[in-house]
Amino acid sequence: MSKHILICVTALCFFVSCSQMEKNSYDIIPYPNTLSPGEGHFVLNDGCKIVFPAVSDSLTRLVARQFVDQFQKTSGILLIEEIAEEQGARDNSITFIINENRPVEGYMLDIAKNKIRIEASGAPGFFYAIQTIKQLLPAAVYGNVIVPTDWNLPCVKIEDAPRFKYRGMHMDVARHFFDINEVKRYIDILAVYKLNTLHWHLTDDQGWRIEIESYPRLTEYGSIRKKTMIKKEWETYDHTPYGGFFTKEEVRDVVAYAAERFITVIPEIDLPGHMLAAMACYPELGCTGGPYEVSGQWGVRDDVLCAGKESTFTFVENVLTEVMELFPSEYIHIGGDESPKIRWEKCPRCQAKIKELGLRSDDKHTAEHYLQSYVTARVEKFLNDHGRRIIGWDEILEGQLAPNATVMSWRGVEGGIEAARLGHDVIMTPTSYMYFDYYQSLDTENEPFGIGGYVPIEKVYSFDPIPASLQENEKKHIIGVQANLWSEYILTNEHLEYMLLPRLAALSEVQWTQIDNKEWSRFLNSLDHQTKIYDVMGYNYAKHIYEVSASYGVNPEKQAVEVVLQTQGNAPVYLTTDGTEPTEKSTLYQSPVAITHSCTLKAIVKREGVETRTFTKSFLFNKATGKELILNTNPKDKYTYAGASVLVDGIRGDFNYANGCWLGYLDEPLDVTLTFRDPEEISTVKMGTLIQLGEWIFPPVKIEVYGSEDGSSFLEVYKEEIPLAKPTDTDGLKEYDCSFEKKSVKKLRIVMHTTSKIPDWHGAKGNKGFLFVDEIMAE
Repeated sequence: MSKHILICVTALCFFVSCSQMEKNSYDIIPYPNTLSPGEGHFVLNDGCKIVFPAVSDSLTRLVARQFVDQFQKTSGILLIEEIAEEQGARDNSITFIINENRPVEGYMLDIAKNKIRIEASGAPGFFYAIQTIKQLLPAAVYGNVIVPTDWNLPCVKIEDAPRFKYRGMHMDVARHFFDINEVKRYIDILAVYKLNTLHWHLTDDQGWRIEIESYPRLTEYGSIRKKTMIKKEWETYDHTPYGGFFTKEEVRDVVAYAAERFITVIPEIDLPGHMLAAMACYPELGCTGGPYEVSGQWGVRDDVLCAGKESTFTFVENVLTEVMELFPSEYIHIGGDESPKIRWEKCPRCQAKIKELGLRSDDKHTAEHYLQSYVTARVEKFLNDHGRRIIGWDEILEGQLAPNATVMSWRGVEGGIEAARLGHDVIMTPTSYMYFDYYQSLDTENEPFGIGGYVPIEKVYSFDPIPASLQENEKKHIIGVQANLWSEYILTNEHLEYMLLPRLAALSEVQWTQIDNKEWSRFLNSLDHQTKIYDVMGYNYAKHIYEVSASYGVNPEKQAVEVVLQTQGNAPVYLTTDGTEPTEKSTLYQSPVAITHSCTLKAIVKREGVETRTFTKSFLFNKATGKELILNTNPKDKYTYAGASVLVDGIRGDFNYANGCWLGYLDEPLDVTLTFRDPEEISTVKMGTLIQLGEWIFPPVKIEVYGSEDGSSFLEVYKEEIPLAKPTDTDGLKEYDCSFEKKSVKKLRIVMHTTSKIPDWHGAKGNKGFLFVDEIMAE
C-alpha cells in the first residue's frame, strides 16, 4: 500500500473511532501549549468592558478597538473601552495586563465566569489572545451582520506561545494576478491562524507586478504577456493579453493592512533567473541583448540577467532601493532558484567576469555556479548595507553561500539540513509537504486542473520541520515553516482559496503548536467549527475530509480489486456499481467492495447541511486485472505508491504522474512478473505509459516480453527497440501494443528499459529519463 494512502486510511479510520467520543468544546486551531478546561461560561453583554492599561501602546489599543468593532457588528453588543491606571482584572471585563516576562508573541488567557484576564508583553500577544477568543465564540463573530445567539465563552485557562518565530504563507501574483481586495482576504485568513509572514512573489518571467518609478516600462510593458499557454499544452496558447500590477500606493496599503494584523510582508524580486519580464522591457539586461518577450509559458527559461555587466547591478540596486522604501521587512527575498547557466557559458562578458574573479570549476560546481554565488553575495552586501537581510531558495547553496543568507528549503529538507549545519537560518518549505498548488485528492478527474503532485491535508499536518539528523545546536537554525501556493494554473479567487483551505489550518499547527500537542483526531474534530468560520467569511474551501475517498488493493485469491471507502466520522456511505447515481436507498457501505468485472463505482456520503460530490471510479478489466504481479526491480520511492497493484487494478492513470496511479522508474528498468492462477491464452500485452518531456518523463527505449508455460522457464515472445524521443514529439498518454503468436502461459515477464541519457536537444541533456507506467493489460 502506498505511504500516502496508508496515512489517509490510518488517519481517517482513527477519526471514525474517535468521533464517537464527546466533542471537544475548545475548537482552537492552532492548538495552544496548555489548555486547562473550566466550568461554566463568561457572558458577553452590554455592561461588559474591555480594559487596557494606561501605559499600553497604540497597537495594543488598536487590537482592542478591532475586537470591539467586529463584535458589535455581529452581536449588536457594544463593549465599553476603558483605560486602567493600575493593572488588575475587573469583574465583567476583558482586561489586558502587561507582563514583560511573556514571550513577544505569547499570551495567557484566563476566562472565568465573572471576568477575563489576558497577559502579554505587548500588542502581538494581545492580538493572538483575541484570535483565540474569537475561535471560542460562535462562528458568526467573523461576519458582517448581527446574529442573535448566545454570545458567551467557555471557561478555560490557556498559556500559549508559538513553536517557530517565522510562520509564513506564500502568494504568487506573478503567474496569475490577484487584486488588492483578494490579497487582503488572504491576509485576513492568515491572521485567523496566527501566521506572521506573507511571502509576496511579485516578479517572474510571466509578469512584473510592482511599480518601480525609475523603470516605468516594467509595469507599462512587463506586466502584460501577450498569450498564456493552455493547461499543459506547451506550444498551445490562448493569444489573449493578460496583466495587472500594484501601484506603490496599493503596496503601501497592503503592507499597512497586514501590519495591523501583525503580519510582515516580505517581497520577492527573483534574480538572476525568472527575469524575462524585466528583460523584455530592458533587453540590455540580458546576455544576448534580446529581443525578449514576457513569457506566456510556464517553467524555466534559459535567458537570465547578465552577470558580466555593471549596468545589471545598477538596475538591481535601483529596483531594490525602491522596494525597500515600500517594505519595512527585515528580509527581502531574492529568489535565486532555477537559473540556468547556458547563456553565461557563452557570454563573453560573463566569462570575462569569471576570469576577473578567478572563479574555477571543481568537482562540486561549475565556474558559472560560483558566478551566481558572486551575484547573490553582492546583492546581499547591498541589502545588508541598508539594514536588510536576504532569503533565497535552496539553489543559493550551489557554489558558495552568501555570508548572512537565510535559506528557504523547497527541494526537500536536504538543503535546509546543509544550511543549518553551515550555521545559516532555515525556513522549511519542502514540495512534498508544503506545496499548496499540488492536488489535495487522488481523484484528480474531479479536481480543478492543477500542476500535479499530491499533498492532502493529513500530509501537511504530519510534517515536522526539524530533522532528527540535526544536532541540538543546529536545530536552532530552523527558524520557521512556510507553505507555497504557486499560481500557474490558478486563475480565480475561488480556486486560490480552494487550494489554501483547509490546508492552511493544518499548516498553522505545524508552525505554532508544540509537537507533543499535535493530535490528528482532535484537529479533525475542530475542523467542523473552522469550516463554519469559512462559510461566514465567504471563503471557498475544499471539502475532501467530508467526502468519500478510497484506497485500492488487488486480491489475487479472489482475482478482484478490493476498494476500501472512507469518510470523516460515522456518516453513512451509499454506493452503486452499475453506473447509476447512488441514493439513500442504494447499498450501504459496510466492508470493502470486491470489483471483479468492468464497471463504474459511485458512492455518496450523507451529511446534514454539507453538500459533497459523488465519488466516481471506473474499472476496466482484462486478463491481467486482479492477478498476482511481482516487481523484480524497484521504482523510485517517491513514485511507488501502492506498489505492484497499481499496474493491475483496472484503473488507468491520467496526465498527473503523482496521483498514485503510476510507478516511476529512473535508475533501472521496469521488470515485472505476472502470474495467472490457471494457464491463459495470451496474444497481446499492452502497457500504458506517460510522456511529459518537460518533466523528464520519456518513452521506454526497449520493451521485452517473455512467456512461461510451466511457471519457471521463460521464452522471449516479443521485443521492440524504440527510438529516442525527438523535440517534435508530443506529451500525452501512450499505449504500447505488443502482439505475438497466441500462447498458453502461466506467467508473463515484462521488461521496459528507461532512457539512460536524455538527448542533447533537451534542457536536461545527459541526465537519466524517467519512465512512468500504469496499467498492464493482457488479451
